[in-house]
Amino acid sequence: MYDLLVITGPTATGKTALGAEAARMLNGEVISADSMQIYRGMDIGTAKPTPEEMRGVPHHMLDVADPREDFSAARYAEMAAACVEDIRSRGKLPVVVGGTGLYIQGLLRGTEFAAAPGDSGLREELEAEYDREGGEAFREKLRAVDPERAEKLAPGDKKRLVRAMEVFLLTGETITDHDARSRSVPPRYTAMTLALDFRDRETLYERIDRRAARMFEDGLAEEVRGLLDAGVPLEGTAMQAIGYKETAAYLRGECSLAEAVELVQRRSRQYAKRQLTWLRRDGSVRWIRWEKEPDIRSVRQFSTDFPVERP
Repeated sequence: MYDLLVITGPTATGKTALGAEAARMLNGEVISADSMQIYRGMDIGTAKPTPEEMRGVPHHMLDVADPREDFSAARYAEMAAACVEDIRSRGKLPVVVGGTGLYIQGLLRGTEFAAAPGDSGLREELEAEYDREGGEAFREKLRAVDPERAEKLAPGDKKRLVRAMEVFLLTGETITDHDARSRSVPPRYTAMTLALDFRDRETLYERIDRRAARMFEDGLAEEVRGLLDAGVPLEGTAMQAIGYKETAAYLRGECSLAEAVELVQRRSRQYAKRQLTWLRRDGSVRWIRWEKEPDIRSVRQFSTDFPVERP
C-alpha cells in the first residue's frame, strides 16, 4: 500500500493534466511540487494550473509565499507534509505533482535539511569573499574542508559554493556528510512515482519551445513588470526562475523580445535535461513515455494500485 502518488518529469510533459485526472479518479487531492508555483502573482511563467485545468480537484501548495521572500526546500517539506497528513486524515489520496526534485525528495524522505543561516550575517560575508577572491579561489577553500562537494561544483556556482561553506562553518559538518546521514534515514512516506517523458526527445523540445513562446503571448512581460513594480528584487529567488530572469532583462533593454524568448526556450530545454538526469538516478521510478501527445487515459494503468474509495 502506498501513502501517496507522485507524478513528476520535465517541464511540458503533461503533469498538470495527469495529476488532476489521477486525483479525480482516485479520490485524491493535488499537492504542487513546483518551486516557483508557490509564489503569488507568478502564474504565466510558472504554468500554474488554471481553475479549468484543476477540474474541480483541490490543489495545495500554490500561492503560499510572497515573491519578495526566499522559500526554502525545508519549508516546503514541512508545509507539504502537513498537507499530506490532512488529506490522508480525510480518507483521500495525496497526489504530488511537479518537477522540483529536491522538493519531492525532501517531502518523501522527511529530510533533515542543513542549518539555515539565521541572522549571523555569515552568508553575506561569504558572498563578499567570493566576489572579492573569485570562484576558483573560493572553491579551493571549500576543497580543504569538503573535497567531495567542491569537486561537484563549478567555480561559477556561487550560490552552492557559498551554501556549502556556510553549512560547514555554522554546524561543523560538511554538506557531504549531512547528505549521507540523511540518506540513511528510512523514508517518511512510501510512494509510487510516475515520471513522464516523450519517446522522441525532439517532441519534448518542440513542446517546450511552444510553451515558452505562448507564455510571452499570454502576457509574461506584463506579469514580470508588475512584480518588479511591486518591489520584487531582481536578485531574489523568485526572479531567478526561468522566464522571469530573461524577461526582466528584456524589460531593462538588455536584449530584444526575440532574444528573451530564445533564451527562455534554450534554458528550459537545459532544465528538462537536468530533471531527466535527476529522475534516472532513482531505480524505483515508473516511466510513462508518451508518443506525440500525452495520453491522460493512461491513469487507468496504475489506478488499481490505490485501493481507495472512488468518488
